[in-house]
Amino acid sequence: MELDGKVAVITGGGRGIGKALAEAFLKRGARVAIAARKEKEIEVAGRELNQLGPAIGVRGDVSDSKDVERLFAAAADKFGNVDILVNCAGIQEPIGGFKDVNFDDWIENIHVNLIGTAMCCKVALPGMIEKKAGKIINFSGGGAGYSRPNFSAYAVSKAGVVRFTEILADELRENNIQVNAVAPGMIETKMLKEILEAGPEKSGRDFEQVLQRAEKGFDSIENAADLVCWLASKNSNWLTGKLISAVWDPWRGWKAAGTGELDGDMYTLRRIDGRNFIKK
Repeated sequence: MELDGKVAVITGGGRGIGKALAEAFLKRGARVAIAARKEKEIEVAGRELNQLGPAIGVRGDVSDSKDVERLFAAAADKFGNVDILVNCAGIQEPIGGFKDVNFDDWIENIHVNLIGTAMCCKVALPGMIEKKAGKIINFSGGGAGYSRPNFSAYAVSKAGVVRFTEILADELRENNIQVNAVAPGMIETKMLKEILEAGPEKSGRDFEQVLQRAEKGFDSIENAADLVCWLASKNSNWLTGKLISAVWDPWRGWKAAGTGELDGDMYTLRRIDGRNFIKK
């Protein structure tokens, strides 16, 4: 199996995409430590994941340095040095125009989504650098590559995650550590429920988009999991510093570096792809 024996830390693993990723990793032979803020959630997820393979659940907040250090210490104590880090933990709120939202909530979003991602990378890197091998997969999201009114904190935090991913990838090339960002698509999760609960006045155009997708069907969580597992495997050792859409990009056909648009600015925060950002 492509992840046989690898040790992975997956934040936000108590539910939704994070838990689905943990399941996919275990099925591919990895040993997994998941983290989430809610103790009951992490206990239930940990028990369920242990049915598939070696897994532990650690309650923790990725924006708290002590919790992050405790997470990685628990993973190392149980399984050994961490090979793979998946930064899936994130929050979407506050929803609404910037002038109307609570600024403390806005700051908390940045702390969880951006600073939490960076903090986990900071703790994971010494072990990866020591053995000159590692995989880091960060989660982008709606608004990272285009304007997303009424979701300013989320969009700004995710744009920051993507730029951080590019910088970290450049800094770590010589250490054989690959860092990429994933846009999973519109997957049916708690975040979509938050958009509907906020209503059209606060959610703006996203409210109608979610309603339309509910009728047509949401994007596949399995597809996103397949992409993350591929990025975590040795099969993608040649690829780093990219923002990849699980839905729109032809990643299943990518075989090696040095081909076509992968050599340029496509799949970066500068991407002009005719979908979200178009030259005028």
